Amino acid sequence: MNPRLTLASSVVGAVIVALDGTVLTVAQPSLQRDLGASFPQVQWTSTGYLIAVASLLVFAGRLGDRHGHHRLFGIGMLGFGAASAGIALAPGVGWVIGLRVVQGVFGALLQPATLGMLRAAFPPDRLRTPIAVRTAAIGVSAAVGPLLGGALVAGPGWRVVFLLNVVPALVLGSLALTVRPPRTASPARLDVPGALLLALTLACLVHALVALPGWVWTASTAAVTGAAFVRHERRTASPLLPPSVIGSRAVGSALGMLVTASAALSGALFAGTFLLQDTLGLDPFRSALVSLPLAALMVAAAPSCAVLLRRVGARPTTAAAMALLALGILVLSRTPAIPLLCTAFALVGAGFGTVMVAATHVVVREAPVESAGVAGGLQQTAMNVGPVLGVALATALLGTGDGPGLPLGVLAALALAGAALGRALPGRREAAMNDHGDSKDRTRVPAQR
Repeated sequence: MNPRLTLASSVVGAVIVALDGTVLTVAQPSLQRDLGASFPQVQWTSTGYLIAVASLLVFAGRLGDRHGHHRLFGIGMLGFGAASAGIALAPGVGWVIGLRVVQGVFGALLQPATLGMLRAAFPPDRLRTPIAVRTAAIGVSAAVGPLLGGALVAGPGWRVVFLLNVVPALVLGSLALTVRPPRTASPARLDVPGALLLALTLACLVHALVALPGWVWTASTAAVTGAAFVRHERRTASPLLPPSVIGSRAVGSALGMLVTASAALSGALFAGTFLLQDTLGLDPFRSALVSLPLAALMVAAAPSCAVLLRRVGARPTTAAAMALLALGILVLSRTPAIPLLCTAFALVGAGFGTVMVAATHVVVREAPVESAGVAGGLQQTAMNVGPVLGVALATALLGTGDGPGLPLGVLAALALAGAALGRALPGRREAAMNDHGDSKDRTRVPAQR
């Protein structure tokens, strides 16, 4: 598959997943009324998906490294589209929850592949722009999703929301399966015990973070299985997480920045909703308009970040972006004026969009081609766990009764602390060496796969 078609597939795959999540939030109240569901059941339409996808992302990335990213992308897209069609026809909320879990399984297959395909199709010095385009598209879907979902729910109904991605998923999935992946000379053995331990750890961690009943037991289980996973990885001959990926300080720091940035963003949006609607008395539509600069600046920041990465490198770019994100959240917590609130959301969008492009670029570029799927799985795991952590933190702080000011201030401090992780990221000269010098991976992948 040529690079342009690979980029288009990667963008559409990422947008389908992002759009599905945003429109579901809008559709949940209508779904609850139509199916006579309880609030915990509606919560599980999101939580079941999140647990499934977060627990399988890394193993799915390893499957892509072994069997071909286009193949995993195709299977994931076809399954995701079929599950979406099933949800649209579901007779009860139990079916919706079950099919959302199925969606999560196939979403885990396709998400790491969207980054693995880019790493295989583009040389390291040309990855900035594709990742920026992918990030900008996610930003557009974040802005359009609530508006489109609201219009569909108000018109044809919530079931139509799940039909949005069926046709593109089936078309691109079928097209991806026609691509013959290159042969792997000596594919690594799949670390099934490690995959099971990691999946159980992440599933229990997500369950505990969303504060579901029994979270103490799942948190304890996550600690035990996490320790067992680390011990297993140190002893096995073919670890699920290869040292070439997790042994890099730059990759670890970039993943940490993605977790802290996405936690700060999601927690701030959660607390900001209460600020706009409860404290300031804005209705949902006006609240959406006030926060619209976030998505607009996130889209604008993506191509700008590609330029900054080329000129100054990831280290100063991410440090400045995390500081910008922290400043935006801090302004959000300190002002009731609408113009300043719009400015705060713009700062948050610019900071987060820049961090997402820069940190993702480091994770994908630093990984060898043969481990691109694992790197993509780790990036997607960070982007799934971070928001759960941020919302859990905001929920706990809102429960103190001090209003949204306290959680927003703490989340701003979290974003500022995350800026310190940027010290381990490469500067401009180091990036140039990785791209053109004696780096660990100078393989130039042919354009035609």
